Amino acid sequence: MAEAKKGLGLGSKIMIGMFLGFVFGHFFPTYGAALKPLGDIFIRMIKMIVVPLIFSALVMGIAGTGDFKKLGKLGLKATIWFEAATTLALAVGLCFANYFQPGNGVVLSGVDASAAQQMASKSIDFMQTVVNIVPTNIVDGMVRGDMLQIVFFSTFFGIAAAAMGEKGEPVVKLATSLAEIMFKFTFYVMNLAPYGVFALCAFTTGKYGLAMLIPLSKLVFSLYFALFIFLVILFTFVAIVTKVNIRHLLRVIKEPAILAFTTTTSEAALPVAMQNLEKLGVPKHIITFVLPTGYTFNLDGGTLYSALTLMFIAQIYHVDYSLGQQIMIMLTLMLATKGIACVPGGSFIVVAGTAASLGLPMEGVALLMGVDRVLDMARTGCNLIGNCVAAVVVARWEKELPEDRLQQGYLVSYD
Repeated sequence: MAEAKKGLGLGSKIMIGMFLGFVFGHFFPTYGAALKPLGDIFIRMIKMIVVPLIFSALVMGIAGTGDFKKLGKLGLKATIWFEAATTLALAVGLCFANYFQPGNGVVLSGVDASAAQQMASKSIDFMQTVVNIVPTNIVDGMVRGDMLQIVFFSTFFGIAAAAMGEKGEPVVKLATSLAEIMFKFTFYVMNLAPYGVFALCAFTTGKYGLAMLIPLSKLVFSLYFALFIFLVILFTFVAIVTKVNIRHLLRVIKEPAILAFTTTTSEAALPVAMQNLEKLGVPKHIITFVLPTGYTFNLDGGTLYSALTLMFIAQIYHVDYSLGQQIMIMLTLMLATKGIACVPGGSFIVVAGTAASLGLPMEGVALLMGVDRVLDMARTGCNLIGNCVAAVVVARWEKELPEDRLQQGYLVSYD
């Protein structure tokens, strides 16, 4: 095992930055709200890494495989796991909504439903999401940061490069060099993470205030507790079935999970998650395939959030759905939540659109806007963790992650 480095690790520094940001925003709200540009700069720096990193790492990994059949098996196994995890998340969300009844006793007063109505008018078409996987212009897809289009193009590009043999070797070597450069680039940018997180948390607290949590504290508690129980079930199942050492896995995903939680942006944590999973021993071609794909089809936190908050809105208006109706709602959400990562405010749009289709008033949806930032932190962190777990599970399923890598301390220190 590599020796642990002295001093605070990146994860600890980010947590300190988050805490200080909340404190600063609470006591100096005007100055805290003014720090938003600093937080935005950090997020933009992270996002500028993602596209070249995904493309180069995926080409490098796929070129080493170059096998359509193997890629097909990889995609099938990833899809099976995605659907199993999504179903579990929805079931946990509905169970917690029925047990804790977070909407009971909530009184609406002076809520503006116009914004929620506008969100409900938008739609996320599952079939169109599937069609949009194939880019008409890959440059446009890269500019927009469309993960699935990048994965689709990079996969075929890598296969073609491998099929070219010696003629394709210079391109593969270039992709390898580019991937290594981007990982180094990530290291430099991540040194700024504590300051970026401080600015983002100071802005959130300065603009909205901690008082926003009081009226909907039961909903916030229900979501966080539900996500915690979901992750406990998920990790327990993974530990039993794959024999993964959960302690090592938690060390691997700690930093990217904290980053996703504090920035409410899964993309911000993607480069660090890829790097840490590789240190665990997950092959690059699995990491670069499963993680970006999971950002569209395996949003565990977003699906659980959708189930819980939809029932919360129904409970505000004393609408009692039967078990059969709740199962139908769960099936609807299972399809509706696919592709929400590609749409700004996707989870909220799903909730608003589904609530509108069920005839629930938009005032209940608008009530969520006051605490959506706090709820978004939890669901984004869970999304990232769920996809990291998916990459490990698929790697074990493919027998490309030896058990000795999981049981022995080959990891570098993340503390």
